[in-house]
Amino acid sequence: MLILKGLNLSNRNWNSNQYKQWRISVYQRDKFRCRWPSCRSNKKLNAHHILEWSTNPLLRFNVQNGITLCGKHHTMVTGKESHYSVFLSQLLERRTGKRGR
Repeated sequence: MLILKGLNLSNRNWNSNQYKQWRISVYQRDKFRCRWPSCRSNKKLNAHHILEWSTNPLLRFNVQNGITLCGKHHTMVTGKESHYSVFLSQLLERRTGKRGR
Protein backbone atom coordinates (compact mmCIF):
# COMPACT_ATOMS: atom_id res chain seq x y z
CA MET A 1 0.00 0.00 0.00
CA LEU A 2 1.37 3.41 -1.00
CA ILE A 3 0.78 6.37 1.34
CA LEU A 4 1.47 9.95 0.24
CA LYS A 5 1.04 12.72 2.82
CA GLY A 6 -1.47 10.62 4.72
CA LEU A 7 -3.37 9.63 1.57
CA ASN A 8 -3.96 5.95 0.94
CA LEU A 9 -3.35 5.54 -2.79
CA SER A 10 -4.44 1.94 -3.14
CA ASN A 11 -8.16 2.12 -2.27
CA ARG A 12 -10.81 4.61 -3.36
CA ASN A 13 -13.07 5.87 -0.60
CA TRP A 14 -15.99 7.78 -2.12
CA ASN A 15 -17.00 8.87 1.38
CA SER A 16 -13.72 10.48 2.39
CA ASN A 17 -13.87 14.22 3.01
CA GLN A 18 -11.13 14.79 0.44
CA TYR A 19 -12.99 12.86 -2.28
CA LYS A 20 -16.30 14.59 -1.44
CA GLN A 21 -14.65 18.01 -1.60
CA TRP A 22 -13.06 17.17 -4.97
CA ARG A 23 -16.46 16.17 -6.39
CA ILE A 24 -18.18 19.28 -5.05
CA SER A 25 -15.42 21.50 -6.46
CA VAL A 26 -15.74 19.89 -9.90
CA TYR A 27 -19.54 20.27 -9.84
CA GLN A 28 -19.32 23.90 -8.72
CA ARG A 29 -16.80 24.83 -11.39
CA ASP A 30 -19.06 23.20 -14.01
CA LYS A 31 -22.19 24.87 -12.57
CA PHE A 32 -23.73 21.47 -11.82
CA ARG A 33 -24.18 20.70 -15.54
CA CYS A 34 -22.82 18.04 -17.88
CA ARG A 35 -19.89 19.46 -19.87
CA TRP A 36 -20.42 17.26 -22.94
CA PRO A 37 -21.04 19.39 -26.05
CA SER A 38 -24.75 20.05 -26.64
CA CYS A 39 -25.64 18.44 -23.29
CA ARG A 40 -26.35 20.66 -20.32
CA SER A 41 -28.11 18.02 -18.24
CA ASN A 42 -28.16 18.43 -14.48
CA LYS A 43 -29.48 14.90 -13.87
CA LYS A 44 -27.50 11.92 -12.53
CA LEU A 45 -24.22 13.85 -12.47
CA ASN A 46 -20.81 12.25 -12.01
CA ALA A 47 -17.49 13.93 -11.31
CA HIS A 48 -15.32 11.99 -13.76
CA HIS A 49 -11.52 11.75 -13.62
CA ILE A 50 -10.10 12.76 -17.00
CA LEU A 51 -6.91 10.80 -16.39
CA GLU A 52 -7.75 7.56 -14.63
CA TRP A 53 -7.93 7.54 -10.86
CA SER A 54 -6.18 4.17 -10.67
CA THR A 55 -3.10 5.13 -12.67
CA ASN A 56 -2.67 8.82 -11.75
CA PRO A 57 -2.51 9.01 -7.96
CA LEU A 58 -1.03 12.51 -7.90
CA LEU A 59 -3.97 13.89 -9.91
CA ARG A 60 -6.76 12.21 -7.97
CA PHE A 61 -7.84 15.32 -6.12
CA ASN A 62 -6.79 17.90 -8.70
CA VAL A 63 -9.97 19.67 -9.80
CA GLN A 64 -8.50 20.20 -13.28
CA ASN A 65 -8.43 16.41 -13.65
CA GLY A 66 -12.19 16.25 -13.18
CA ILE A 67 -15.17 17.03 -15.35
CA THR A 68 -18.90 16.84 -14.69
CA LEU A 69 -20.74 14.37 -16.89
CA CYS A 70 -24.34 13.20 -16.86
CA GLY A 71 -24.99 9.49 -16.41
CA LYS A 72 -25.27 8.86 -20.15
CA HIS A 73 -21.93 10.47 -21.03
CA HIS A 74 -20.17 9.11 -17.96
CA THR A 75 -21.14 5.57 -18.95
CA MET A 76 -19.94 6.25 -22.48
CA VAL A 77 -16.40 7.30 -21.41
CA THR A 78 -15.81 5.11 -18.35
CA GLY A 79 -13.15 2.52 -19.07
CA LYS A 80 -12.09 4.45 -22.16
CA GLU A 81 -10.29 7.31 -20.42
CA SER A 82 -7.19 7.01 -22.59
CA HIS A 83 -9.37 7.50 -25.68
CA TYR A 84 -11.29 10.49 -24.28
CA SER A 85 -8.68 12.26 -22.11
CA VAL A 86 -7.55 14.81 -24.72
CA PHE A 87 -11.13 15.54 -25.77
CA LEU A 88 -12.29 16.04 -22.17
CA SER A 89 -9.28 18.24 -21.38
CA GLN A 90 -10.12 20.38 -24.41
CA LEU A 91 -13.70 20.77 -23.18
CA LEU A 92 -12.38 22.20 -19.93
CA GLU A 93 -9.94 24.46 -21.71
CA ARG A 94 -12.63 25.75 -24.06
CA ARG A 95 -15.09 26.68 -21.34
CA THR A 96 -12.78 27.76 -18.53
CA GLY A 97 -9.80 29.08 -20.44
CA LYS A 98 -7.56 26.78 -18.39
CA ARG A 99 -5.74 23.62 -19.32
CA GLY A 100 -7.66 20.55 -18.22
CA ARG A 101 -4.58 18.59 -17.15
